[in-house]
Amino acid sequence: METWTVETDDDGGHLEVHSFRPVAEASIPGASSATDEPGVVLVHGTLVTDSLYWPFARNLSVLLGRPVHSYNRRGRGRSAPQPPSYSAATETSDLLSVMEASGSTDVVGHSYGGFVALQAALRAPISRLVTYDAAVSLSGNLNGRWRPQLEEAVTAGQLDNAWAHLVQGLGTAGPISYLPLGALRVISILSAKTRLGSEMRELLPTAVLEMRAIMDADSHIQDYAELKTPTLMLSGGWSPAYFAETGRQLAAAIPAVDFSVVPLQFHEGPLRPGKQLAVRIARYLAQGAVTLG
Repeated sequence: METWTVETDDDGGHLEVHSFRPVAEASIPGASSATDEPGVVLVHGTLVTDSLYWPFARNLSVLLGRPVHSYNRRGRGRSAPQPPSYSAATETSDLLSVMEASGSTDVVGHSYGGFVALQAALRAPISRLVTYDAAVSLSGNLNGRWRPQLEEAVTAGQLDNAWAHLVQGLGTAGPISYLPLGALRVISILSAKTRLGSEMRELLPTAVLEMRAIMDADSHIQDYAELKTPTLMLSGGWSPAYFAETGRQLAAAIPAVDFSVVPLQFHEGPLRPGKQLAVRIARYLAQGAVTLG
């Protein structure tokens, strides 16, 4: 793994990038094993850093025989903090900066990262795009997921309460999401003793701005009519249903978009062990828009 920095187009902005290059022959039919092939940029979700995606990025690089570049979005690791003017435009510009600096043509985005990737594809050429549980707001369908109590709790420094409202509102933590707020607060207190739990608490302020960015970018189906990038929208079979519904709606209306459900996968699919999801994504990136069954 290589670690390097990309300068962004705003004054003093920078992003920490981690690059993975293939060390074995590609195992997806049609994929090239040449290490000088154009890269793939991986965009992570909310409340995490890109380090959780490193095994996934490494698998994808080997399968494709191409470099895969993951980066810490604003407010994480050694990347710049979220600026006062933070919005979806900040993220799309950052993604395009990483693509240009790394010589990448394709993008894979998870959750909020999928939202960012779709926004970028409307602004600039992307050869091929895959999203997993893209957090896209269509005609206000995510309004009920946003809880003002989240922002109020973060402002008051009540991070356990904030985490409980975020998890229950989004429903992305599997069965845990349906527990009462009191139980979720206890889980937050206990998880804060772990490295991952502590990191998630520290990132709660970034989640507030990211949720607001999604709401502010609420769109309608026709807003994606100009999307030309061949796009595969995936959703986990065990993910909250609203992710799949968004994918189905866009695929039904936009010729460039295909949609498929990946069975037996939760929302955090790219973070879990195993290669099933990486193989599914690599096949699409390597061969084009094919029927994935």
